[in-house]
Amino acid sequence: MKVENAKIIENKQIAKDIYQMTLQTDLVVECVPGQFIEITVPGYYLRRPISICSIGQDTLTIIYKILGDGTRAMSEMESGESLNIFGPCGNGFPIVESDHLLLVGGGVGVPPLYELAKQNADKQITVVLGFNTKEDVFYEEQFKRLGVKVHIATMDGSYGTKGTVLDAIDKYQVTGLIMACGPLPMLRAINDRYEQGFLSLEARMACGIGACMGCVVEMADGSVKRVCKDGPVFAVRSVKL
Repeated sequence: MKVENAKIIENKQIAKDIYQMTLQTDLVVECVPGQFIEITVPGYYLRRPISICSIGQDTLTIIYKILGDGTRAMSEMESGESLNIFGPCGNGFPIVESDHLLLVGGGVGVPPLYELAKQNADKQITVVLGFNTKEDVFYEEQFKRLGVKVHIATMDGSYGTKGTVLDAIDKYQVTGLIMACGPLPMLRAINDRYEQGFLSLEARMACGIGACMGCVVEMADGSVKRVCKDGPVFAVRSVKL
């Protein structure tokens, strides 16, 4: 892990309150799907953890949602400006032998699945993405261009299957080793249903390196681990959700 000033190549809105930013950085050589970077927004003290969406030859693409003043300020930054970043942080998704993968994402949990799909192009992949409404949907076409099957679920039924990602999985009878990232209720439902696979947890974190202990989770065996340092990816059924 290291700190550097990364140049902004592109920063654009892709859905309601959702932005995609491409950064030119030397960190690419160390990154794997499921990891994240810590970003310092100019004028704001605490770094913000943002998952890595795509890894290029010398660029990282991240996707973030406006949730407060800091991310709003970030959304107003332009090409040519720089962001101080630290990373890559955490442990990403493992390399698996299964030939069939089921990638499930909810909201801003969708981005890390994109690089995961890219790096498993030799496998049969189905992607199921969940959002609240049609205007929240993003990256459907990008996944399709990778040649994978994509199913969308929206809670209000305005696009795709009405309901949760599990409703879409049931509707299309999708199978495969599950790898998921998204809000806690979604991960909890997946953790209850499946016995094998991997979950990427979302958590509030200050340091991103395991020092502050602000993102600890209880494991099934009673121990505690840090989402930022020991995760964010954990095996299904290994965490108490």
